[in-house]
Amino acid sequence: MATTTRLGDYLRVRRERLRPEDAGLPAGARRRVPGLRREEVALLAGISVEYYLRLEQGRDQHPSDQVLGALARALKLDADAERYLYDLGRPAPPARRRRAARPERVSPGVQSLIDSWPSTPALVQGRSLTTLAANAVATALSPYFAPGVNTLRAAFLEPGMRELYEDWEGMTAKVVAYLRATAGAAADDPRLVEVVGELSLRSDRFRTLWARQDVRLKTSGTSRFRHPQVGALALRYEKFELPGTQGQVLVAYHSPAGTEDHEKLDLLAHLAREAAPGASGLGLRTR
Repeated sequence: MATTTRLGDYLRVRRERLRPEDAGLPAGARRRVPGLRREEVALLAGISVEYYLRLEQGRDQHPSDQVLGALARALKLDADAERYLYDLGRPAPPARRRRAARPERVSPGVQSLIDSWPSTPALVQGRSLTTLAANAVATALSPYFAPGVNTLRAAFLEPGMRELYEDWEGMTAKVVAYLRATAGAAADDPRLVEVVGELSLRSDRFRTLWARQDVRLKTSGTSRFRHPQVGALALRYEKFELPGTQGQVLVAYHSPAGTEDHEKLDLLAHLAREAAPGASGLGLRTR
């Protein structure tokens, strides 16, 4: 999958999704294509139609920062989408891509840190959203947070994930937009290519969301769960990129002290401590 092709696809999708009136252009009654025409994007960006066509078709491999900035303004991209556009226009060197294929491991210090949080569900995800490490209360919150489970794959293919999340559709839209934002030009990582390929074949929902090319680096918010043991649970989440790991992210869930949700977290932690250390596996596929 060439970077120039991804850049061209991204420009095309964003062009087709932008309404003419949002770009300050008349909508017109005889438009044959959704969104903006190529010549309209070129005009708004101040570049020639031929040059824009080369970019969208993947025939130009080296757009300047000035051109990328002009296209971001023409397409009304927000900060996350603009950053993604720059990532596609400035691909990583081959050496960096080779390093991205190395096995991902969590440092003992990070593992010890999350294990020291008995009432704070915490996990570490790799570049393809496979869980690399998790503490006991995180796996008590969801078996799909267990180490070795790819949470992206589980979100779309495991019925239990649809039952766990109160707003499953909202969650899946966020996770796909987040994946695009974090993958950027490194979307040719073999593990990521594998899971995206599988989901594109097996999930209509994923295929639709992936084709939308939404980009949003949302690192905090609220997730609402329907837990089978403690009931409805609204938890804040925070995501922190771990320095020196080439993309590992620590995800922690929490709730303010004194709230009902905090009390439920304490109950969940108690259940996690009571669980037998040698409990049998969950039978989940991992990636």
